[in-house]
Amino acid sequence: MKTADSKLKPPENCPVCGQDVPRSALACPGCGADHNSGWNDEATGLDGVDLPGENFSYAQFVEREFGGKVKPAGQKTAWWVVGIILLISVVTLFLFPW
Repeated sequence: MKTADSKLKPPENCPVCGQDVPRSALACPGCGADHNSGWNDEATGLDGVDLPGENFSYAQFVEREFGGKVKPAGQKTAWWVVGIILLISVVTLFLFPW
């Protein structure tokens, strides 16, 4: 059972949103974080945004997430040819019905 002396003190600034927290506050007036949700030891070391570090490489991220395969160069041209053939076919069917 906790006594008044063992009550955990809030931080001076909220580790989640950065707002000043009054010394007697039970929760952050800005975001509502408290010891259970954002003032514990694991949360105080974080900036609350979870952004990547300074050594983040966007090119490596894209390759890891989407693979390093590049679309074949002629693929775009092939789709244009297919589209034109379909368009000609549809126009021909409407102009010269069976």
